[in-house]
Amino acid sequence: MEARRVSANPRPSCVRRVLARKRPRPEASANSARKLQRREISALPCRAFSASTTRERFRNIQLQEEFDTHDPKEMGSLLPYLMKRSEIIEIVGASDIIFALSQSGVCAAFSRVSNQRICFLNGRPDEVIRSLFYNKNNDSLITVSVYGSENFSALRCRTTRIEYIRRGKPDAGFPLFETESLKWPGFVEFDDVNGKVLTYSAQDSTYKVFDLKNYTLLYTISDKNVQEIKISPGIMLLIYSRKKGCIPLDILSIEDGKRLKSFKHLLHRNKKVDFIEQFNEKLLIKQEGENLQILDVRNFQSIEVSRSEFVTPSAFIFLYEMQLFLTFRSRSVSVWNFRGELVTSFEDHMLWHPDCNTNSIYITSNQDLIISYCKADPNDPSSEENACSINISEILTGKCLAKIKAGNLNKQMMSKFQSTPSEALGDITALYYDEEREEIYTGNRQGLVHVWSN
Repeated sequence: MEARRVSANPRPSCVRRVLARKRPRPEASANSARKLQRREISALPCRAFSASTTRERFRNIQLQEEFDTHDPKEMGSLLPYLMKRSEIIEIVGASDIIFALSQSGVCAAFSRVSNQRICFLNGRPDEVIRSLFYNKNNDSLITVSVYGSENFSALRCRTTRIEYIRRGKPDAGFPLFETESLKWPGFVEFDDVNGKVLTYSAQDSTYKVFDLKNYTLLYTISDKNVQEIKISPGIMLLIYSRKKGCIPLDILSIEDGKRLKSFKHLLHRNKKVDFIEQFNEKLLIKQEGENLQILDVRNFQSIEVSRSEFVTPSAFIFLYEMQLFLTFRSRSVSVWNFRGELVTSFEDHMLWHPDCNTNSIYITSNQDLIISYCKADPNDPSSEENACSINISEILTGKCLAKIKAGNLNKQMMSKFQSTPSEALGDITALYYDEEREEIYTGNRQGLVHVWSN
């Protein structure tokens, strides 16, 4: 669902930027018909129908399957560190396969056809997998790993077709970007929206852009003064080293790297920059203790949002279809537009994880729903202390349309599972929604993966 950057540094950055996946553009005729429909038909009945179907879709959802990423017999060749049971940090669904990555670095693949584990993806005893990316362009899974033989300091990428994994042959893949030195502070970023891969080699201060379809090199950016690159649909923002009173910025075409615009943005002296983010023609800039600035780079008109209204968030999610963005701070989520207006504050949507763990949040491809692991509403007298739930909420209205909570689950013990439904719901560390199968996949601190469906 997102552009994912993986760094060689084990410490995450303080502000995470997540890019929600963009839907394929409809044909022009269909787009015109949609505009006419929107003009002639009130949006309220459509929204009411959508809300009712969403409630029905999640109304009787129950625990259906359980998978375990920990198997001492199958993991006997791995390093002792990898053999420890650890929590699930990432889940990816591809066709009928569920991929689950544990904190220790073990990745397991499970079949929803046979409901059995297919294989582990760790190809070497000292391989620690750091992240996963499903490449829809060629139906393959990319793993990003570090190796003990390299002191776990350099990223190594590998692509394997889903068909090979389905056959239990994870070794049939091949390595990517072998010529790149991706040691800290190097990184690799997969951009599903533009179909590109961005790598950074700190050794020679070089950024490279590859085609995500066939991994061919498109162009190179070599400049020691470039401090950061932000990717948006069709463009890249180059942020250079700060100078006295300003920061130089370049906007490049994502396709060929050609410079589209160069300018300098004035800054308050002696105040650190909290963040600079690019979304199409809009530039979001926030300095410590100052107002948020929303700059239109086409005409350089600026909108300011009071620092008391907009507090620096811990993470962003940009919604391309809706022309909105989500901000995460502490356990709360808010929706903003690019006029600096607060669009939505979610009802009954206190996130369980205080660190804004976006691995336990899913945005649907239509960008109309957010599915999150939440704490119970403290104002609800019927809720138990520390109760938890999976909430399905509408992004435009903030309304909670459906909720999976312990009180609605089948209380009967299921002997084939290690966890009861309530236990499976009680300690979720990763969440994924398979929109084709209409199933929710969750992982917990014990390394177990659970399937929830209607």
